[in-house]
Amino acid sequence: MARERAREARQAIERGLDPVAERRAARSARSATAAAAWTFDQCVQGFLKDNSRKWSNPKHAAQWEATLTTYASPTLGKLLVQDIDVPHVLAVLRPIWETKTETASRMRGRIEAVLSWATVSKYRKGDNPARWKGNLSAILPAPGDVASVTHHEALPVRDVGAFMVKLREQAGMGARALEFAILTAARSGEVRGAKWAEFDLAAAVWTVPAARMKAGKEHRVPLPEPALTLLQALPRIDDGELVFPAPRGGQLSDMTLSAVLRRMGVAAVPHGFRSTFRDWCSEHTNYPRDVAEMALAHAIGDKVEAAYRRGDLFDKRRQMMGDWAAFLGTSAPEA
Repeated sequence: MARERAREARQAIERGLDPVAERRAARSARSATAAAAWTFDQCVQGFLKDNSRKWSNPKHAAQWEATLTTYASPTLGKLLVQDIDVPHVLAVLRPIWETKTETASRMRGRIEAVLSWATVSKYRKGDNPARWKGNLSAILPAPGDVASVTHHEALPVRDVGAFMVKLREQAGMGARALEFAILTAARSGEVRGAKWAEFDLAAAVWTVPAARMKAGKEHRVPLPEPALTLLQALPRIDDGELVFPAPRGGQLSDMTLSAVLRRMGVAAVPHGFRSTFRDWCSEHTNYPRDVAEMALAHAIGDKVEAAYRRGDLFDKRRQMMGDWAAFLGTSAPEA
């Protein structure tokens, strides 16, 4: 064997080749191949490390990792990303596509993002097997075709005045937080996390910082007179920063507001009052749609319109929220 290898080396040299350099190149190629052989789980960690700072909320990274670990990792985790193809992705999605459609759709997008990261990082080549358009869309039904829409339970507009009379009779910080949320058409989380520093009571303005808004954009809320009266009557416990603190400190839980409704025997959820407000705008006023949508801090769906929209219609919203508060205070209770 030694004589044969020596003969092959001499022949290589005679052809102008360098056997030592060839062996080094072969070893280098093997090392490079091994370094590029990443599993899906390794790529998940790499993706999260590179992208975690892009998310405004630290919980997002934890949510991504938790869902990928729960649903994708058992099937894809130990596979090399270079070997993952459409059948592997379908094996993750099909069991939950029609029973947990929203979760499955979100999972597809997250798998696609991880595999895109792997492609750019040179750990795989070719098309992304988790891509929807022109790929999985030809196999799976669209999420909207299989997912049933669940609306938040809301109180009819005709009943909200009578409800407010009874709500104001309820004691406790949860009842006051719910009352304030209804008066301002704000989300429960925005109200429960409200801090005194966000309020200019003299100007009757509540400025919710972008970090606490669903759309990630600062939102100014005009405060109608009943909302100001409510705030001025609240106790300032130990100069705490929270406007609606829990009895043992910290924020109220969303269940606290829901518990108020349960005690009152009302078949609605806190978020449902935003729907009640929207129905009032549409059915009982002449305020334009965009004014109502701005009051709810909804993102503008039309990208062109969003690009040209500079103001927040604050003055118009102030008048509308005053009318809403008046409506809540003057609707006759049920007999």
